[in-house]
Amino acid sequence: MSIRNLDKLLNPASVAVAGASDRPGSVGTTVWQQLLGAGFAGPVYAINRHHEQLNGQPVYARAEDLPSAPDLAVICTPPDSVAGLITEFGRRGTRAAIVMTAGLTSAQRSAMLEAARPWLLRVLGPNCLGLMSPHLRLNASFAHTDALAGEIAFISQSGALVTAMLDWAKSREIGFSHLVSLGEHADVDFGDLLDHLASDAGTRAILLYIESIEAPRKFISAARAAARNKPVIVVKAGRAGHGVQAAASHTRAMAASDVVFDAAIRRAGMLRVDRLQELFTAAATLAHLRDSAGSVLTIMTNGGGAGVLAADAAALAKVPMHGLDDAMLARLDAKLPATWSRANPIDIIGDAPIQRYVDTLQALIDDPDSGTILFMHAPTAIVRSEDIATACAPLAGAARHRMMACWLGGDSVIRARETFNAAGLADYETPEEAVQACAMLASYRHNQALLEQVPSASEGPPPRLADARRVIDRALAEGREMLDETEAKAVLQAYGVPVVETRAVGLEAAEVLAAAAAIGYPLALKLRSPDIVHKSDCGAVALDLADEASLLRARLAMLAQVSGAMPAARLTGFSVQSMASRPHASELIIGASVDPMFGPIVLFGEGGTAVEVLADRAIGLPPLNRVLAGDMVARTRVARRLAGYRDHAPARLDAISDVLIAVGQMAADLPELAELDINPLWADEEGVLALDARIRLDARGPAGMAHFAILPYPAKLAETVDWRGEALLLRPIRPEDGPAHKAFVCKLEVEDLRLRFFSSRRELPASQQARLVQIDYAREMAFIAMRSEVDGSSTVLGVVRAVTDPDNEAAEFAIIVRSDLKGLGLGRILMDKLLRFLAAQGTRKLECDVLRENEPMLRLARHLGMEQVASLSGGGALHFRKLLHP
Repeated sequence: MSIRNLDKLLNPASVAVAGASDRPGSVGTTVWQQLLGAGFAGPVYAINRHHEQLNGQPVYARAEDLPSAPDLAVICTPPDSVAGLITEFGRRGTRAAIVMTAGLTSAQRSAMLEAARPWLLRVLGPNCLGLMSPHLRLNASFAHTDALAGEIAFISQSGALVTAMLDWAKSREIGFSHLVSLGEHADVDFGDLLDHLASDAGTRAILLYIESIEAPRKFISAARAAARNKPVIVVKAGRAGHGVQAAASHTRAMAASDVVFDAAIRRAGMLRVDRLQELFTAAATLAHLRDSAGSVLTIMTNGGGAGVLAADAAALAKVPMHGLDDAMLARLDAKLPATWSRANPIDIIGDAPIQRYVDTLQALIDDPDSGTILFMHAPTAIVRSEDIATACAPLAGAARHRMMACWLGGDSVIRARETFNAAGLADYETPEEAVQACAMLASYRHNQALLEQVPSASEGPPPRLADARRVIDRALAEGREMLDETEAKAVLQAYGVPVVETRAVGLEAAEVLAAAAAIGYPLALKLRSPDIVHKSDCGAVALDLADEASLLRARLAMLAQVSGAMPAARLTGFSVQSMASRPHASELIIGASVDPMFGPIVLFGEGGTAVEVLADRAIGLPPLNRVLAGDMVARTRVARRLAGYRDHAPARLDAISDVLIAVGQMAADLPELAELDINPLWADEEGVLALDARIRLDARGPAGMAHFAILPYPAKLAETVDWRGEALLLRPIRPEDGPAHKAFVCKLEVEDLRLRFFSSRRELPASQQARLVQIDYAREMAFIAMRSEVDGSSTVLGVVRAVTDPDNEAAEFAIIVRSDLKGLGLGRILMDKLLRFLAAQGTRKLECDVLRENEPMLRLARHLGMEQVASLSGGGALHFRKLLHP
């Protein structure tokens, strides 16, 4: 990932066009004319060996002939010339290029990138439409029209969708900070642009049209960082793509790639929409409504039917409607006729004069609990729509960040719509579209809330990795891909998953009877075979066997049925299993598989033999915690049953969450884990119990931490150190440390808080607290020093953290120790840990900002050999730097 020189691409001070021409219809002519016509203020140079002048400006034969090095080069020349031009521009000092040329061969594409590499020259394209930065009046594209300036960035893999977005937005007076066509994204990609735009003050929201992702971990890291700062909305092509046709597990069969993409978007805190029209709707919503708009909806309308349509749409989209309280009812009773609806939607009746609109709207705006207000109007012959708009626009405009408008009709409401648009109000063609926009905001808020919630810690001992490895290594040594049921359950037990008692025996009746006697009746009998994946499909399972006679009959019938149906199947024995009885338990499935793009994934849903038919499932990207696991459960239909009903007590959701977390940990610890099913997993008020399990191995190791889209917790970095004769645990911070970290911050002295956070607030906002413990290990690190107390608890004594830039060029660090422990060497221990980590990561330099009066920190910086390089904030803070690698 890299943001190097992207400022030269998106905010250039000068531009050169290689291939500028006056030949009608050529890309070079179009780009040159549009660059000049947009009014870009900086120097614009033309390069073409066959011209001396274009539009009264000199034309240069080569980049080296230019009077100065352009920040940005736009290349519109044949494929065989691209690499040479990149070399010329790089040598001249240019650091960004847009390659609009299409048809580059693989060799020409590689030559282009090799030519750019020595100069760190960034390449957008090839085969792209170009880009626009309207605030600079920069149109370096061959789009058919300019864009209005605004605060929304749009990045698209499709040039056609850029032009479609331009047309649509211009008709609604929606502006953009940047529009970028990625083309083949040989160099600059979604991750790079997300990283750059996340800190771009001129961009308030980011829209993405995605067809494919080549670097998923880079994309997810960049998306998580960007989505914490501003809304990121995604539409992706390929939702209806074909799923996996055949798989060894139900999990693999149900985890289609598009469902996994949904999970990735949700995990990153972004919002996905299904269609291009919804992306346009999202653009309009983000351009007008702030994400602070209310989470409930209040509808005012002059037509009952329109109100019912909007309310129905809200119910289907699960957008909550605001309930009118007694005070609001009384206020509206005083202004509206007796026949008004006295409910939400607020029907002010079709004969409403202008004042009735004004009074109703004022009442709703005055009540912050009314949330988002949808103003709806159908034209009548009683009052002109434009007169209503003129009267209401000042009120609505003052509250525009929580206002939506829907003027129903065509020509008769055009001027009314224009009046509201001029007041900065979001406008929608239909009630359903307006409600859909509310639902989008609600989904976005939900995804953001997941980023801010601090989970509780899972219960139970750490996994017995050595026990699981023995089972897997034995199977691999024997050349087996599938574990039998007892082996799979042994792996689950090693990770703390409760399993029903099961014994593996041979095919002989005596062995089956001996196992049954040891376990006790009633029993389940299952035939073991490496060639049988789904046992119930071929009669290889018998349940509720009450005695020896029924057990022996089941054994014989099973052997006969399977031998007849699958004569080539290798039969290795039976599994004899206790027939557990938990009559109120729900049957669930929890599983894991490996997605080709995003790596290991975890599945949850309703289990049983019809699991694929029911298709009630949610997908999550590990690593998981209790908050994320609980959200997966909540997204399924079976969640309502788990909440309890009639005489069924609620199931223990924490126990279900802990199994999901454990399965995610297995995918991290066991690289050979290709597919896993726990089906059924019983869940009730007592907890969970795994009745059956299936594990498929792959010796190539498709799982493991290296293939995670989100880097898991790096437990291997934990170490115990001696501090003044006391053992301290130094380890990376994790989300479950939220309560302990909050307690640590609350005990700091006010002055220490001010010196560390540049603020003396003792209670940090919940979002900031969450941000301190929920970190992206791919680009930041925080180590905590913990002491074990006599009561078994642990106390945080100090924290050091570093955030690296996307290029891993520089890391900014901060450190704080408990106020009563300053000056005792703990800070140096923490800094030594951090420096060793950064050196191993290849980070080039370490930086920090220190208030002038923070003497202990100044001493530490100098002890570390850091050099003061600048003063910040008008001299209030000093900036220090230390080179870690030359």
